[in-house]
Amino acid sequence: MKKQIETFLIYLRAEKDVSPHTLKAYTQDLKEFDAFVDKKLKNIDNLDIRTFLASLYQKNLMKSSIARKLASIRSFFKYLHREGYVRSNPAKLVSSPKVPKNLPKFLTIDEVFALVETPKGETFKPTRDRAIIELLYSCGLRVSELTSLDIIDLDIKETIIRVKGKGRKERIIPIGTKAMEAIKNYLPERISLKKKSPGLFLNNRGGRLTQRSVRRILLYYSRMINLTGNLSPHTLRHTFATHLLHEGADLRSIQELLGHSSLSTTQKYTHLDIRQLTEVYDKAHPMAKKTRNNGE
Repeated sequence: MKKQIETFLIYLRAEKDVSPHTLKAYTQDLKEFDAFVDKKLKNIDNLDIRTFLASLYQKNLMKSSIARKLASIRSFFKYLHREGYVRSNPAKLVSSPKVPKNLPKFLTIDEVFALVETPKGETFKPTRDRAIIELLYSCGLRVSELTSLDIIDLDIKETIIRVKGKGRKERIIPIGTKAMEAIKNYLPERISLKKKSPGLFLNNRGGRLTQRSVRRILLYYSRMINLTGNLSPHTLRHTFATHLLHEGADLRSIQELLGHSSLSTTQKYTHLDIRQLTEVYDKAHPMAKKTRNNGE
């Protein structure tokens, strides 16, 4: 199976143009499965896959991790079936574990304002950090999208930015006034480094800022204002979508801005509290107001 795994990984990298993180996950999952079954490819059936998953449960692996490994195996066998390596996809007969849909934390508007105003000063680091926080919240970017931004992706005149999302799909996102102001304050400091890196956000040595560094930056400032929990770039992405929804944006628009391929994915980022649901009900349902008035 090792040869077919390598061929599949080459396909993912060359044809599907998956991210290095995704490729690493596929590599780990498939090699782990290969070591477990230790059988010829044509002899593997759905029982082998179920047994593999059962072994993961015994190791107390999280359901989300088990579901990801099954997804990797399914994609692998789907490719093998299409290319004629196997007669059928045995993974299709294996159901995925039910993963609890835990919504990530989102910030209030007051918390966002406090966070973006925390970096103080006009030097390189505080202007960069504020621009990062403002842009994450203004555009709902993934951290990988933020760190892969180049100077040429930024259009200051049109106040838009070109983002490379999952699968290298590009989308254009408008930049808010405050975020653009923060970026304009940062750019002269970036230029003062006199480095030739194409990256928009750099470290103090002139190299492209890493995802880990962005996470450290957010955690540092969140602790300065005593935010509970570990603030992550995804928290700001979720906050972006939540605040848009609360202000009346439709799901299709939010889907486009977030770069989701399906609306069902966007719905995971939405949650309305009881008060908002009541307001929507009162405005939309023809009998709502009459019923409430009669009851008073």
